[in-house]
Amino acid sequence: MKAIILAGGTGTRLWPLSRESRPKQFFDVVGDVPLIRETYRRLLHWFPAEKIYFSLSPNFEQLLREAIPEVDDDHLFLEPEKRDTGPAMGLVAALLELSDPEEPIVFIPSDHFIKDEEIFLRCLQVGEQLINETGKLLDISIEPLFPSTVLGYTKIGEKFEEREGIEIFQFAGHTEKPPFEVAKRYVESRSYLWHANYYMWTPRKFMEAFVTYSPEMGTILRKIQQCAKKEQVDRKKFSRLYHKLPKISIDYAITEHMNPQEVLIIKGDFGWSDIGAWDTLYACLSEEGYRNVIKGDCDVIDTTGTLVYGMSKKVVAVIGVENLVIVDTPDALLVCHRDSAQQVKDLVDCYSKNKKKSVL
Repeated sequence: MKAIILAGGTGTRLWPLSRESRPKQFFDVVGDVPLIRETYRRLLHWFPAEKIYFSLSPNFEQLLREAIPEVDDDHLFLEPEKRDTGPAMGLVAALLELSDPEEPIVFIPSDHFIKDEEIFLRCLQVGEQLINETGKLLDISIEPLFPSTVLGYTKIGEKFEEREGIEIFQFAGHTEKPPFEVAKRYVESRSYLWHANYYMWTPRKFMEAFVTYSPEMGTILRKIQQCAKKEQVDRKKFSRLYHKLPKISIDYAITEHMNPQEVLIIKGDFGWSDIGAWDTLYACLSEEGYRNVIKGDCDVIDTTGTLVYGMSKKVVAVIGVENLVIVDTPDALLVCHRDSAQQVKDLVDCYSKNKKKSVL
């Protein structure tokens, strides 16, 4: 199996740390190394280095080389421009189908927190086995802890089997980023899991899915394949074709339309967080609700349940508050209640509309 680390996201909900020019996967958000380096290290426990690839935009190539200088050029899939996960994953599938159409691949987000790495890697191993045995798409989903409106939800059906302590279920449908009341019903029903974005299949199967469920994308990806086959690739034509792909996630483009019989769901129980916002980062790093999470030169007194990140050179002092998010960078300061952390994206969108590029 090949692993493709997806590193093209911008992580707007972790502003002001995460920026367009340097998103969260290139910061040491959790530990002492960038998230993308931690993701790579984790995979090396099972994957040989030659089986690990990266998908990202050219704008992030230098950041990747700073974080993981040992990566070879032929292990990079560079998107001509940012167009969401549908085109990014479609491009990888199209190019790998030309060389290794039947070898399973797994797409790995570059910015997730995994507490139990052994179980996580076992889930990938089981996924590869099931692809080879059944020919179906495998996906990993997580038991939801609360109603989230920024994650997708996978509905599971009957239990398919249990293998090596890993539970596998029939797929019964996918809903991407539902409203809060819908998400609440999903969590209460106990028949929905958080979608964690670890898709596993073969390049040929991925391409067949694009052709079947998103014919427009499938047609363009086939043309990109023809362009890539030539000894001298026409880069301008390659970029023009990629630009024609719609900006859409693979969840909206493919998963929501798939025949449930083509998919199996692995229930992942390995301490997962997508670190999608400051509140989820706090939940990931704080084992008890009253604890503070502190990074940098920060001092707190009479403070509980607060995340404080001091990313500038000055001291950050916090006294007598609770349940806040405080993030200090050289050019921006964020202070908000933890319950309002998801609104950071709205703030970034506002800055973008008002062309306040200096803080994006």
